[in-house]
Amino acid sequence: MIQIINSYGLHPTTQPDADGLYGEFGGKIGHPQLAKALAELEVGFHEIIKNDDFISEMKRLRETYVGRPSPIYHAKRLSEHCGGAQIYLKREDLNHTGAHKINHCLGEVLLAKKLGKTKVIAETGAGQHGVALATAAALMDVECEIHMGVVDIKKEHPNVSRMKILGAKLVPVSEGAGTLKEAVDSAFVAYLNDIENSMFAIGSVVGPAPYPEMVGYFQSVIGHEAREQFLATTGSLPNKVVACVGGGSNAMGMFSGFLDDETVEKIGVEPAGEGLDTPNHAATMTKGVKGEIQGFKCYVLLDDEGQPAQVHSIASGLDYPGVGPQHSYLKDSQLATYEAVTDEECLDAFMALSRLEGIIPALESSHAVAYAMKVAKDMSPQDTILVNLSGRGDKDIDYVLEKIKL
Repeated sequence: MIQIINSYGLHPTTQPDADGLYGEFGGKIGHPQLAKALAELEVGFHEIIKNDDFISEMKRLRETYVGRPSPIYHAKRLSEHCGGAQIYLKREDLNHTGAHKINHCLGEVLLAKKLGKTKVIAETGAGQHGVALATAAALMDVECEIHMGVVDIKKEHPNVSRMKILGAKLVPVSEGAGTLKEAVDSAFVAYLNDIENSMFAIGSVVGPAPYPEMVGYFQSVIGHEAREQFLATTGSLPNKVVACVGGGSNAMGMFSGFLDDETVEKIGVEPAGEGLDTPNHAATMTKGVKGEIQGFKCYVLLDDEGQPAQVHSIASGLDYPGVGPQHSYLKDSQLATYEAVTDEECLDAFMALSRLEGIIPALESSHAVAYAMKVAKDMSPQDTILVNLSGRGDKDIDYVLEKIKL
């Protein structure tokens, strides 16, 4: 067994400066009350990751509770179906709770306890972050409150049920589009109302400092594991590493292990929705502009009035009009590229992986699978693509069956 459960840490490229900036992206929040709380959080985070007891506890939980390291799997039948390159999957869907989100949620709840907080508050889109945070909170006896858009509540009923069973308080958010952005806004308001007792536990590499650094740090275990596993399995590095991008936590985690490898192309895949020629997409890196959203600078999709746009994706975890500042920096530095696939391509990949490999992927992860399927056919059979399969699709089954009549 590969002994890499302790491997995590950010590459210097994806570490912020003293102002929380990655180049021109990111930054610290200006709201005085929030700024004080987030400064406390940043100090606590930097202290806890050096603490031997914390490192030991994370190692134990990753190995015995999450089930790390997650394996690398060669999707032979999918590769044969596409023709060309060999497609491999990093199986984050096999983690306890069914996605990569548990990687940072355990760290966030441990940090909340160290800071003397009795409650964690968070947003969720597809519900995977909400389930993972509720799981960690139940494990560590911390109160948990999850804000979720009403549109996503309807789409992701299985995860809603899991959060309730785990003891989390679910707060439906109906303002605006009733999706992820509005859930973030609502959760921040709740945090401000109980800032002394609670900690905001954000679900991706978004938001003001220190959240992009903190979540990226805990998720970097994916890439460090994957690099060592892929070399052990194939004797070489992949030609392409592919991951879906909404806020960008799973992609940031995967890319972290390969940023020194110029021969490995890092590709983030975002939602083209109903088409990039329509307003119904969430392709922030492809169609967005430099701007600000929810206290940090990044690429963002704006409406005609210069406000964050109402966006669309079949995948609830990707329908966000902004993106993590690290990804914005990687794009401008040409250290990673960003592509988009449509809802239709996503559904086709969802079904292909299910039927050919017996693996039902999350709709978010299906975007990355779809891109790999598209480019594999133009590559050599000796070439390889490593896809971060960031989550499983149990949560999406009912919704998919409404879209695809079987």
